[in-house]
Amino acid sequence: MKSTDATMMDPYPSSQSDIALCVGEASGDWIAALAIEELLYSSRALDIEGIAGPKLRALGVRPLHQSEELSVRGYVEVLRHLPRLLKMRKNLMNHWAVHSKPKVFVGVDAPDFNLKLEHHLREHNVPTVHLVCPSIWAWRMERIHTIKAACSQVLCVFPFEPEILEQSGIRASYIGHPMASIIPDAYEPKTYREKLGLSSHAPLLAVLPGSRGAEIKHIGPAFVQACVEMKRHKPDLEFVTPLQPGPWKSKFESWIPAALKHCWRVVEGHSHECMAAANAVMLASGTATLEAMMWRKPMVIAYKMPWLSYRMMKDKGYMPYIGLPNILLQEFAVPELIQHQATPQALANKALFQLDNEANRQRLERKFAEQHRLLRRPSGQLAAQALQEYLI
Repeated sequence: MKSTDATMMDPYPSSQSDIALCVGEASGDWIAALAIEELLYSSRALDIEGIAGPKLRALGVRPLHQSEELSVRGYVEVLRHLPRLLKMRKNLMNHWAVHSKPKVFVGVDAPDFNLKLEHHLREHNVPTVHLVCPSIWAWRMERIHTIKAACSQVLCVFPFEPEILEQSGIRASYIGHPMASIIPDAYEPKTYREKLGLSSHAPLLAVLPGSRGAEIKHIGPAFVQACVEMKRHKPDLEFVTPLQPGPWKSKFESWIPAALKHCWRVVEGHSHECMAAANAVMLASGTATLEAMMWRKPMVIAYKMPWLSYRMMKDKGYMPYIGLPNILLQEFAVPELIQHQATPQALANKALFQLDNEANRQRLERKFAEQHRLLRRPSGQLAAQALQEYLI
C-alpha cells in the first residue's frame, strides 16, 4: 500500500490520543479491556480511541468503529467484505499516521487486518504492540517476517511463543492466558448441573458446535447425528448445548430429533457451566477447546468449513494439530476430526471412548492441570505494564 497522502480527508475527529487500538473479536475486546482497565486504574486519564467492542466502550474508549465490523472469518467469507475492510483500514492508516498520531498503537488479534496497519504506522514512527501472537506456530510460519516489520513488541498468551519470536529478533513478552485465572482448579460438577437444571447422575456430553452461524451450519448436523448414534449404544446418555439466542439456536434445536428432545437441553450461553457439568465434550475447534482443557475435560475436536476455504488453508499448516490442547501438549492427546473425517459415526466412536475410558480421563486430567497452571498469570496487569512504557 502506498504512503498515505497528507491531504487525504480524515473521516474521523482529529485529537491527540494516547492509545489507538483495533479489536476484531469479542475475545480480543475482553483481553484488551483487562489491560486498559489496569492502565486507567494506575495512570492519569488516558485518551483512547479505535475499533472497540462493548467492554472497551464501557471503559470510555472512543469508538471510531465497533469491533463487530471486523468479525469476518475465512478466505471466501472475507471476499464479500473486502472493499469495506480495505477502505476502513486505509482511513485508519491516514488518521493515525498523519492527522492524529497516538503514543502507541495496539493491534488486538485480527492479524490479517492489523499487521498491515501496524506496519504502516510503524513506518510513520508510531510504536506498535500486537496483543495475542498470531498463530504462526500452527500455520503460515512465513508471517514471522511480516510481524518483525510490523510490531515493536508482541504480547503472547502461550508460554512457548516468545522464544519463537525472539529467535527472529522480535521483542516478545509472555502475559499468560486471561481465561486461566477465571476457571477454578477444583470444582464440583454436580453444582453446575443443579444450576442448569440437569440430572445429577446421568452421563452427560456437552455439545458445542461453535459460536458463529457458519460454524454451526457446517458441523452442527454431524454433531446431532453423532449423538443419535451414541444414544443407541448408551441409552442413559444426556446432552447439553450452550448457544447464543437467535436464529442459529432455533436452527440447531430443529435438527434435534423428537426421540432426543427429552434428554437434550439447549441453553442460552453458559458455555463454561455446560463444560463444567459434563463428563466429556464434543466441540468445534477454537478457543473453546482451550477452555475445555482448563475444565479438565476429555474431548473430541471437530471442524468443517466451506470446501474452497478448506482447500486454501490446508496446505498452509505448520503443525499436525489444530486443537489448542494438542498444540500445547505437542501430541494428539485428544482426537481431531477435520472436514471429511468428521462423520457422525467417527464422532460417536471417539466421544464414547472419551466418556467411558477412565484411564484416559485420569491421564488427560493430569496433563491438562499442568497446562492450566502454566497459563495462569496476571495477564491484564502484565499487558498494562508493557504498554505503560510507551506512555511515559
